[in-house]
Amino acid sequence: MDSPDLLLAGEFMCTAARLLERRLAALQAGPATGPGAIAVFDALDGYRNDDGGLGHALEPDVRAAASQPLAVDFGLEAAEQAVRAAWGEPGVRERGLRFATALLPFLDSVAEPGGGLPIVLDTITEAPRADHWGDGDFPAGINPTANIVARLRLLGASSTWLDSADAYCKAGIDRAVGEGTLDGHSLANTLRYLEHTPDREWADAHVRTIAEGLAGMDFFHLHPAEGYGVTPVDLAPLPDDRWRALFPAGAVEAHLDVLAAAQQDDGGWPIAWTAPGPAATLEWRGVVTARAVRASAARR
Repeated sequence: MDSPDLLLAGEFMCTAARLLERRLAALQAGPATGPGAIAVFDALDGYRNDDGGLGHALEPDVRAAASQPLAVDFGLEAAEQAVRAAWGEPGVRERGLRFATALLPFLDSVAEPGGGLPIVLDTITEAPRADHWGDGDFPAGINPTANIVARLRLLGASSTWLDSADAYCKAGIDRAVGEGTLDGHSLANTLRYLEHTPDREWADAHVRTIAEGLAGMDFFHLHPAEGYGVTPVDLAPLPDDRWRALFPAGAVEAHLDVLAAAQQDDGGWPIAWTAPGPAATLEWRGVVTARAVRASAARR
C-alpha cells in the first residue's frame, strides 16, 4: 500500500491553499468543533452576491463575479462536509439551514420552467474561464441539479422551486438510468441524489441498474486508466460512504495507490487540466489536495 506524506501535504495547504480549503482540512483533521464548522460557512459567505447566489471564482475555473449554479454546487459540497463533521454541535445545523435558504431565490431565478438548472450561465463570459466552459451555453440537467437538490434537502431547505426541482431530478434519473446515458459527472449527481432521497425502494432499484453498467460508462474509470475520468474514490472517498460497496475493493485500493503516487514534491497534488491562470491553478491544487488528504487519511 502506497501512502502519501500527509505532513508535507499539510505544509502545502498552509502555504498555498485558500482559507476555505484550510478550514475544511482543519475540520476533517479533527476535532470537529462547532466553531470550526461555522468557520467554513463564514469563508463561504465571502463568495455570496446580492442575489443570494455564489460566485467570485468559488469554483476556480470560472473567474466571473456573477453567481453561478456551478459555484452553488461547489459551495454546497463544502457545506455538507461541515455539517456532517459537526452534526451534533450547537448552531451548526442552524447555520447550514440559513446558508442553504439564502441560495433559493437565486436558484429559482435561473431555473428552467421544469425546475432544472444549467451548470453555468452566460455571465461566465464576463471574465476568464477554463476552456471547457466555452461561452456558458449549457442546458439544464441532473448535473448539477441533483447535487444541489440533495444537499439543500440535507441542510433542511424547502421551497416551491425545490419541490419542482426534486420532481425534475427524479424524472431525469429515471430517464438516464433507463436509457443507460449516465456518464461520470451525471453519475456523481445521481448517486448523491439517490443517497439522500427518502424513497429507498426507488433508489435501490436504480443503484442495482447503475452497478451493472459502471465498467463501460463514459468519463468514469472503474479501474485506473489513462485520460480524464471520475473514479470510485471521487464518488466514495471514505470507507463508510454509502456507495463504497458499489466498487470492487481492489479497484478502490488501486485508485488510492495512484492517488498517493501523484503527490508532488511540494506536498500538493496536481490538476489534470489547464486552469485559467496561475491563481486558479493554485486554488485548484488546494482543493484537490484537501480531497486527496481526506481520502488518504481515512485509508490508514
